[in-house]
Amino acid sequence: MGQKHRFEHKKFRVAEGDKVRLSKISTAAGKELEGKKDGAQALVDDLTTLTECQGRLYAEGRRSLLVILQGMDAAGKDGTIRHVMQGVNPQGCRIHGFRAPNTEELQHHFLWRPMRFLPERGMISIFNRSYYEEVLVVRVHPEFLEPQKLPPFKKLSNLWSQRFDEIRNFEKALINQGTQVIKFYLHLSQDEQKKRLLERLNTPEKQWKFNSRDLDERKLWMEYEKAFEDMMENTSTKQAPWYIIPADDKWYSRAAIADIITNQLEGMNLQYPEVTAEQRAHYQELAATLGGSIASSKAETDIDVEKVNVDSEPESKKSDSKTSDANIKGNS
Repeated sequence: MGQKHRFEHKKFRVAEGDKVRLSKISTAAGKELEGKKDGAQALVDDLTTLTECQGRLYAEGRRSLLVILQGMDAAGKDGTIRHVMQGVNPQGCRIHGFRAPNTEELQHHFLWRPMRFLPERGMISIFNRSYYEEVLVVRVHPEFLEPQKLPPFKKLSNLWSQRFDEIRNFEKALINQGTQVIKFYLHLSQDEQKKRLLERLNTPEKQWKFNSRDLDERKLWMEYEKAFEDMMENTSTKQAPWYIIPADDKWYSRAAIADIITNQLEGMNLQYPEVTAEQRAHYQELAATLGGSIASSKAETDIDVEKVNVDSEPESKKSDSKTSDANIKGNS
């Protein structure tokens, strides 16, 4: 593997303890790529490595990956999943979208809901929105707390602080059990959101995606922005950081996210399971029944390759080698 990465990931990462002011962070594409064509090629390059990493993750069967996507309406979460994960084997990946909680989910702690969709060992889970909605949309609309029938609390601010603590501990527990957590905030401008909402209304194939409630939520832009800022300030940790990805240019955000995910997977140093000597002997017997054979070990394979290289040396080199040996003996 060893994919060459096109982005400096640190520029997107929210370091633990950092203050976040989204109004001061650009939503436009950076200068790492020359344009849409270059972005498409960068995405293809990363997808090749991502596919290989997923195969190792699945085969190893000891660790897993959780990818979380959050952002304003029309930020490009669906498209990101469709493009970035197109090279992933569907058998090793699960996608779950978080809508309004149902009656059963409302009867439980808010972190009970995602537990059922977490990745098994060797698997990748992608959350389109997530349990973070409980400190985002619920914060902007505190009336959504009523059906949750929570114990009494003095101030709403205490509830958000409590939930931030619970989320940090939840993610720490996941990481301790071998699940890598990667969180992305797709940073979209109001102007670009307006453009995309109008496009949905004007495109018959996209009209089904339009929800009139999106316009109501758009009026609460500042309230949502404040909720996102507090969320990232309080839940971005060294082990599970948030990445703020400029999302006005879809080709750029997709390439950046693919690059970060690939880099994280490479950093896990995933390996295919090693075969024991007993298993190798058994495989040799099985190969023999098919009229073939296998190398007894990687070491023997390396030795065979080395022998081939020596045997294939030109006669002139072999003669030079013999002459050199003779000189050494004579000098001794």
